[in-house]
Amino acid sequence: MKLDYSKIKDRSSKYKAILKNTHNYRKDWSEGLKQLIVDNLNKVIKKTKLSAFVEVKDDIENLEVISFSLGTEVSGIAEKLPGNKSKRPFIKSNGSLIFQQLFNGKVMIMIMYPYIEGYGQPKPPMTLEILRPEEMKPAFVLRYVETFLKEVIQWEDFDDDVPEKMGMNPIGFSGMQGLQED
Repeated sequence: MKLDYSKIKDRSSKYKAILKNTHNYRKDWSEGLKQLIVDNLNKVIKKTKLSAFVEVKDDIENLEVISFSLGTEVSGIAEKLPGNKSKRPFIKSNGSLIFQQLFNGKVMIMIMYPYIEGYGQPKPPMTLEILRPEEMKPAFVLRYVETFLKEVIQWEDFDDDVPEKMGMNPIGFSGMQGLQED
């Protein structure tokens, strides 16, 4: 009986090609894509005067993250502490647009929604897209920022008259609902 190795040969070739792609994608990231993203995000800040900052987290090689963050601030909500007139302010994260280098060298773009610490659960991140480095264009960076700002505006302008525009638990009310039902 003669064994047929053709399927294994095909899969072996595909596997080798994918490994080569991963190597090339990582090289593309470090040799230009990372800087292209950072430069275009900084241009957005400069052109719009948006109160944001760009941060590169590169402590893990080939799993780097570029964050376009609207920062954190005191939310205006505070817990009154018992027995005195002190208050503990709740801190609000204003949201971030994330460009995450994946294990295979592709880039995942996602939105981290605003949230207020101690006030329910944060809305889960929204994945916008996963791209190969050669697919990323400067215009895409602008489109992602535009989508990010649209989502943050919807979060900030939450209106109970239009619950479908935000989906379920837009500001993390799921934890609060459980407390109210008891």
